[in-house]
Amino acid sequence: MDALARDDKKPHVIFIPFPGQSHIKAMLKLAELLHHKGIEITFVNTDSVHKRFLESAGPDSLDASPPGFRFETIPDGISFSSLDDVATARNKRIHSVENLLSTPFLDLLTKLPTPPTCIVSDGVVSGFTIDVARKLGIPIMLCWTLAACGFMVTYQMKFLNEKGLVPLEDESYLTNGYLNTIVDWIPGMEGIQLKDFPSMVRTTDPNNQLLNFTTESTRRSHEVPHHIFHTFDELEPSIVKALSSMFSHVYTIGPLQLLLDQIPEEEKNTQVSHFNGYSLMREEPECIQWLKSKEPNSVIYVSFGSSTMMSLEELNEFGWGLAESGYSFLWIIRSNLVVGESAALGPEFEECIEKGKGFVASWCSQEKVLNHPSVGGFLTHCGWGSTIESLSAGVPMICWPYLADQMINCRYVCKEWGVGLEMGNGVKRGEVKRLIQELMGEGGKRMRNKAMKWKKKAHIATGLNGSSSLNVDNLVKELSKLSTN
Repeated sequence: MDALARDDKKPHVIFIPFPGQSHIKAMLKLAELLHHKGIEITFVNTDSVHKRFLESAGPDSLDASPPGFRFETIPDGISFSSLDDVATARNKRIHSVENLLSTPFLDLLTKLPTPPTCIVSDGVVSGFTIDVARKLGIPIMLCWTLAACGFMVTYQMKFLNEKGLVPLEDESYLTNGYLNTIVDWIPGMEGIQLKDFPSMVRTTDPNNQLLNFTTESTRRSHEVPHHIFHTFDELEPSIVKALSSMFSHVYTIGPLQLLLDQIPEEEKNTQVSHFNGYSLMREEPECIQWLKSKEPNSVIYVSFGSSTMMSLEELNEFGWGLAESGYSFLWIIRSNLVVGESAALGPEFEECIEKGKGFVASWCSQEKVLNHPSVGGFLTHCGWGSTIESLSAGVPMICWPYLADQMINCRYVCKEWGVGLEMGNGVKRGEVKRLIQELMGEGGKRMRNKAMKWKKKAHIATGLNGSSSLNVDNLVKELSKLSTN
């Protein structure tokens, strides 16, 4: 029996993520893990996210959660139809976080039948959650669904602004080598260049919404003593050490799925994911069936996450690179992946599909795919969720970063952890073909070996007495202590 189960007053923790797929998935896993440890959870989504969940998992999917785990929603002023366009949806979500969510979140917390003992807020929405916590006198912790390196470069963006390094003076700075400027003051990180910072630094507009929102997201972090990071100590030791000198309590609790995998089989029917999963889009199980027909390490998996956009020309260059590589491929093409057009590929590419060499789906259970023995490589946008899932599965990567912290993730994948190859900015079928052949062939053997070593280290961190396992226990103890104060 968990220690908390014996307490007279069980902790009641409010989770509130940024309303985006990767943020929700990571925070829902952490909430599920803490619930298993005996903590009562209220998970707060926005209305538009709630509707997405119901569409992907079924109208009753959120009603079947286990006792002590409830979902609540707050209005965000976003129409369901406007979410089909990725850029529009992102802008609307940022606007709602900045202007619309504070009051309904405050109202919700005052009406809950069980008083909250702590708020675990996505760090990205802390601009309003810190204020709400103070008004109600509720302790708050910040959860960063980024890597430690992703948080650190985001934290440093305010100093770029103060030093006049961003925004850029004009468009020529994008091509004249300026982005190669070394930034040498970041604790725990060496050799970082401007191009490794979140993509928002590449703007010339001082009023750029994404630049200002990203810069502000870490500004108030020192007002909160407890910070949770989805990484593990062995992966980013120097940065974790630096973070521990910045904040009084740091919990590295990743990879979360490996921690959830420690739950005994007989207890898994009480997991939240057993009822509703983590995805805002419907997953296609046919992907796994197709993979079963392939040889071990023979398939390149291709997915650019939930927010990447590309042109039809780029889509076709990727397609031809895949077709000409000689390797089988599983490619996730969302309905809104291509900017302003349908994702149409030529008849020659369709021929590859008909011959069984490739499989195209709109979404899948990514962790199941990455852990399938047929998958030998991952062509990815380097979102942190995808990156840590690939490391957990021991799968090397080809990196095509698109937005936000994906740039620094790419650097660490390729240069620090030695498990990936970086693509250039322009998508050319010849380069796509070359990189796939290098990663999947004999040339990628070193990266595959390193990827397997990181997989082993991730399993050690999340195993008995591993660093992440111990940090979760410490987090549970702290939450228990807060409930008795």
